[in-house]
Amino acid sequence: MNKRVLALIAVSIATLIYGVTFTIAKEVMPLYIKPYAFIFLRVSGGTMVFWFAGLFIKPQKIDKEDYKKILLASFFGITLNMLAFFKGLSLTTPISASVMMVTSPIMVLIFSSILIRKRIGKQRILGVFIGLVGAILLITYGNSSQNHGNNNNLGNFLVFLNAASYGLYLVLAKNLIAKYNPIVFVKWLYLIGLIFVIPFSYHEITEVVWQDIPRNMYWNIGFVIIFTTCVTYLFNLYGLSKLKPTTVSVFIYLQPVIATIYALIVGSDSLNLIKISATIIIFLGVYLVTKQVGKPTK
Repeated sequence: MNKRVLALIAVSIATLIYGVTFTIAKEVMPLYIKPYAFIFLRVSGGTMVFWFAGLFIKPQKIDKEDYKKILLASFFGITLNMLAFFKGLSLTTPISASVMMVTSPIMVLIFSSILIRKRIGKQRILGVFIGLVGAILLITYGNSSQNHGNNNNLGNFLVFLNAASYGLYLVLAKNLIAKYNPIVFVKWLYLIGLIFVIPFSYHEITEVVWQDIPRNMYWNIGFVIIFTTCVTYLFNLYGLSKLKPTTVSVFIYLQPVIATIYALIVGSDSLNLIKISATIIIFLGVYLVTKQVGKPTK
């Protein structure tokens, strides 16, 4: 089996893990563990795994001027990103959350234009506008009849905030990822993120009644810590080393598909006309944003 096929398999597995995580994490929150407490478990678990992995690679010194950049990247890529996502997921539905995540490429383009003055063509401006219209539609009207007890609108908005935060992180971390060994970079990213997360999660983690959590929920927690946090990162990293970034990025479109199929199979969510319409609008916007614009021929 050649390396390209292995890379495609690795990225496919990572996408599958991300897709089922929406429902697996939702089953735990907020009934057994509140979202911020769950984030503490995820970030502390990831920190331990990546620092342990760092023992087996060549040490690399972080330049003094880069600590501030890593601190900002950690805040937006770990702290705000994960806190907003898990809190939002605890309030909304797996399908809505997975669709909202697809807006990340749109947010990357917006922040790239603001921070690094990247030019945006008319096609991409139209894509940004269409994508944001779909996001607003889903935030405002994408309620599921199964979740009237939850604040779906706030949950959808928080997942959108998570996508925006992750988009900003990608712009901030671009040069750092190229400069440092990925394990070296991510172990510092998670350690600083853990320090940020502790003040938000301390109260909720002390409220967890561990003996009341069913055994199968411990499997869910372990799945998120090991597979969603660590395995997906390593598999995507391998995919990026063998495939074009554009090829890897296409797999983000499969996440809502997998999340929807899994959520419908286990009965944790349902589809309605608003969700379907908002999904189509968001996908159209992302397509226009990510579509390569051909150069005019002379």
